[in-house]
Amino acid sequence: MSVYEDESFSASSDPLPLVVKLARAGLFDDYVVYESGGRWTVAGGALATVSLDAKQVKTTLAGEDEIAVEWTGSPADALRRALDALPIQGWNAYGWLGFDFAGLIASLVSRGSEAPGGELARLIVPRTEVRIDERGVVVRSADEAERARVLELLREPVDPITPAATGIDVRADGEGYRERVAQAVKEIQLGQYQKVILSRTVRIPFEADMAGTYEVGRRGNTPARSFLLRMNGTEAAGFSPEVIVTVDADGHVLTQPLAGTRAFGRGTEADAAARSELESDPKEVFEHAVSVRAAQEELRGVCRAGTVGVDDFMGIKERGSVQHLASLVTGTLDERRTSWDALEAVFPAITASGIPKRESLDAIFRLDETRRGLYSGAVLSASHDGALDAALVLRAVYQQDGQAWLRAGAGIVTDSTPEREFEETCEKLSSVAPFVVRAD
Repeated sequence: MSVYEDESFSASSDPLPLVVKLARAGLFDDYVVYESGGRWTVAGGALATVSLDAKQVKTTLAGEDEIAVEWTGSPADALRRALDALPIQGWNAYGWLGFDFAGLIASLVSRGSEAPGGELARLIVPRTEVRIDERGVVVRSADEAERARVLELLREPVDPITPAATGIDVRADGEGYRERVAQAVKEIQLGQYQKVILSRTVRIPFEADMAGTYEVGRRGNTPARSFLLRMNGTEAAGFSPEVIVTVDADGHVLTQPLAGTRAFGRGTEADAAARSELESDPKEVFEHAVSVRAAQEELRGVCRAGTVGVDDFMGIKERGSVQHLASLVTGTLDERRTSWDALEAVFPAITASGIPKRESLDAIFRLDETRRGLYSGAVLSASHDGALDAALVLRAVYQQDGQAWLRAGAGIVTDSTPEREFEETCEKLSSVAPFVVRAD
């Protein structure tokens, strides 16, 4: 059934304050804000919810009881089947996959390992969907009263006041992280794996205003994607430097591994020197090259033969307080495959896990201080026509039950040093730490 009605109008205002205004309005219990390619989408309320754990995929339609079905085989395909079965024409879905979703993918699961616990994916088909870009605003809603209220809010004057941020010290617990890096280097030198990303958490000593943090942080960052979400008690605001995978409705596939990092934003001369060092450092070049090679191998598993290639090899992408080596890996989806197959083929991102993936995941589960949750998972949008866009969850603020934190990692290879990898985490955390807004 088709349940949506659209209304559009022109808007000359900066989209960001409009987006934040809708997030603050209290209209939606759950919502996802997703920015991609110059367009912001606010997906509010749940016309339908699809979630997945290690055993079941659960579907809830508004006003109806939850339906739980045991799934087998591919977890990404289980999500696809659940979405395709919804009685909603022209649906779009928004939500997240946690990093531990990787523990459900057969090719990555070590023999004898336990299945990850808890909810590992959650998607909503929104009741109301607002798209804002330079051409104007489109409001798409299944609720007439909600559509009217959203239109009213969007046409009201925007509050010009930007909230004040509180800086966070990102250098806490350096010694513990250095010790874990040293252990990983030993394991790499013993041939257990080639590369692993180890992360560390920085606690925020107050509750964060997530919408305010998103507004201030977005103005201070240059992300590939940005997002703000509140779903079932989980909150996050992030400025993703990297696309895990994009698949359009015609089956064109793109992934963009970023590996190799130096600081950015310290002045023209310092930035140029850091860039030159990044482009010539053997450790950084090796880390990037093996990531690109692995990304090609992953796409070849789901793309037509001969279509996988690399564009803009080892270009530079500036993302907030850091600059990265970046390459585009592209292909054309095999006719027997779906965008969800492509997502599962590249998940978790090589640049947030390691090489080989199975062995690096084992190392992460042993050496990372806590389970990652949403960190280094994905925030994504998916559509009934097969299109899918998944952003890597990095450079983000996380909050649950009033507790907020930051998290960042670094890629460890045989030539890594604990001190340099700790500094890299500080550089990455500095893309977010200055922009955290304290809740009133």
